[in-house]
Amino acid sequence: MKKRQLGSSRLYVSEIGLGCMSLGTDFPKAQEVVEAALEEGINYFDTADLYDFGENERIVGKALHNVRDQVVIATKAGNRWTETKDSWTWDPSKAHIKEAVKQSLKRLDTDYIDLYQLHGGTIDDHIDESIEAFEELKAEGFIKYYGISSIRPNVIREYAQKSNIVSVMMQYSMLDRRPEEEVLPLLGEKGISVVTRGTVAKGMLSDRLLEKAPSKGYLDYSYDELQEVLPSLKEKLAASHTLTEAAIQYNLADPAVASIVAGASSSEQIRENARAARANPLSAEEINLIKSLTKANKYEQHR
Repeated sequence: MKKRQLGSSRLYVSEIGLGCMSLGTDFPKAQEVVEAALEEGINYFDTADLYDFGENERIVGKALHNVRDQVVIATKAGNRWTETKDSWTWDPSKAHIKEAVKQSLKRLDTDYIDLYQLHGGTIDDHIDESIEAFEELKAEGFIKYYGISSIRPNVIREYAQKSNIVSVMMQYSMLDRRPEEEVLPLLGEKGISVVTRGTVAKGMLSDRLLEKAPSKGYLDYSYDELQEVLPSLKEKLAASHTLTEAAIQYNLADPAVASIVAGASSSEQIRENARAARANPLSAEEINLIKSLTKANKYEQHR
């Protein structure tokens, strides 16, 4: 599988990464999925301290222990489970980030984290304090690089201007084109990579189409609009791509995108995602066709 440089870092990540949240807590099953990913040339594994109360990090660390020097492990911090573990609170403070990384390192059973990400963020945060925490962790050798996971343009702009982030994880798909106007160009100009999630739009951009469409609609698409646009996309791209291939190649067509983090709960899902990444790129005509059939959504909230 092809690899792309992650921002200005020395990390080269596979065009498909494994979103580990979907691995579950059964280690043998999770290990099977991770091994399938490694066989397909996937070297980028994304987790977070929030997933399964930290158990996800333990599983990822154990599954990757024997290939640690060959993979890129990304995790996240900033959310704290309440004592009852039925909800979490947001805490981007320096004290929390510096404590959270120690716990993540223990669970992952590793000496360092390749990419440490802030798991959210608002414009009301003490952003300079969060940046200071990441810079100190980098200087201390606990992390190699840092980034943020955010879809808030104002927060992204602050970090792009003030920090040394190498990546921003954000939702992006043919049905969610919000990053195209104000975020992707900015990050491309700054040399900061985008790691995308939600690329198949909850499964709608796959063979399952409307089976996965929420009855209340999706973003600014009503259910009736989805009934029209999804079959149309599938039909008009069918000669050269499956819808999953088109969805993945649409993201990879933007030069700012380094990797697509896709969840998988089975080996077959891994192989399907890998096949889609190896498919022929979309032509300029196909990209224009997709844009003509879908909405150029804009960020109305998340400011």
